[in-house]
Amino acid sequence: MTRDLTKGNIFKNLIIMSVPTMIGFSAQMVYDLVDIFWIGKISSDAIAGVTVFTTLFWVIEALNEIIGVSSISLISQAFGRKNIKETNLAIEQTITFKFIMAALAAIILSIFLEPIMGLFGGEDLVNNGLEYGYIRMFFLPIMFSSYSVNTALRCIGDSYTPMFIMIFVSIVNIILDPIMMFETIPLLNVPGLNLGIFGAAVATIISQSIAFIIGFYILFSGKRGIKPSLKGLFKLNFHIDKELITIGLPNGVEVFLRNISNTLVLSFVAFYGNSAIAANGIAGRIFGFAFLPLIGFSMGGSAVVGQSLGANMIKRSEKTTKIASLVSAAFMMIFTIIVVFFGNNIMALFTQDPEVIQHGTDFLIYGSIGLVFLGYYFGLTTAFSGSGYNFPIFVSSIISRWAVQLPCLLIAISIFDLPIIWIWLSYVFGDLMETFIGIIFYKQGKWKYKRVK
Repeated sequence: MTRDLTKGNIFKNLIIMSVPTMIGFSAQMVYDLVDIFWIGKISSDAIAGVTVFTTLFWVIEALNEIIGVSSISLISQAFGRKNIKETNLAIEQTITFKFIMAALAAIILSIFLEPIMGLFGGEDLVNNGLEYGYIRMFFLPIMFSSYSVNTALRCIGDSYTPMFIMIFVSIVNIILDPIMMFETIPLLNVPGLNLGIFGAAVATIISQSIAFIIGFYILFSGKRGIKPSLKGLFKLNFHIDKELITIGLPNGVEVFLRNISNTLVLSFVAFYGNSAIAANGIAGRIFGFAFLPLIGFSMGGSAVVGQSLGANMIKRSEKTTKIASLVSAAFMMIFTIIVVFFGNNIMALFTQDPEVIQHGTDFLIYGSIGLVFLGYYFGLTTAFSGSGYNFPIFVSSIISRWAVQLPCLLIAISIFDLPIIWIWLSYVFGDLMETFIGIIFYKQGKWKYKRVK
């Protein structure tokens, strides 16, 4: 069902919109962790290859971010104004435009993937990454379109449908992984398809395709108070498409440059060998799990802020961002405590390589120091995403990664040849700077008067 987020208790609305989003993404992250668990049964080199591919793969996620962030403000504000025709049009254009951009991005990345991966390691690493990666790129338009469907449902106040879809397809992926990957399915001792790393990728794209089909049907069925048309998917609207690019462009450039910086950070990690790359891959996915509350409250809060600003309810939007910030910071505090005391045990679930475990444990402990501050900042970004004023996210990310983290790495690793722990600490310095800049922009208050139409 849809929900009018301009009415009722703010905290209740925030919980209703955010918790299902967190649960849905938690389910998705679980199957990411299951992927890396089974891949770890093959070898540490396999984990390293998948880690490098995934890092490169997410560079093109910037395109999804540009259109996705724009669609949040366009769809939620149109729905907040009770303009159903405008809401339908924004949804249609979001899906179509994102599909086209994803197809172009997949073609470009496929051309350069192999030589770029060769910069990070030897033949085994490259072969593992390509075996996993090529089919993932081929299905990138389906992946982006699935994101669009879920975003549209959340923007009209339906956070439960995306949650149930994500839980269901995560279960499907978890079941398919060992069937696709191994000659004999572990625990069951029955024949599998023995596709190795390629099988893990196949399981993922099958799950993503199912998610898209289910969400697409629900969204276009007219059962949610809106009814986008199939015909609308085959027409481009210049005004809407321009807004989809311009509103989210700062976010897209930010994500692109952030992911490029992640690639450069991984190149520093590669100095310490494949075990360090594998540790970075495992610990990175664990950190991804920790970020789920932040993502949930950011997406849920953005929908509340967007509808509230669409109805010109500024005070309600301010209160939403403050609640989201405090709750997100609290979640990060809990995660930090857990990894400080149990980081070694968590890493040991995914690999038995002692060097990988040690590197990953250090990353979890030292890399989590700045997360409480970053959690607070993520809550504030609901104001920027909901209003369509995304410039602050761009500035804070660029400065924190390119003016703080990477120079620290260059000095610590390339000049002074310090141990790998300084790579993990560089994330802390970046997190603190990002939070500081985000708070300054939030206090300026320009987001309160930003509207999109």
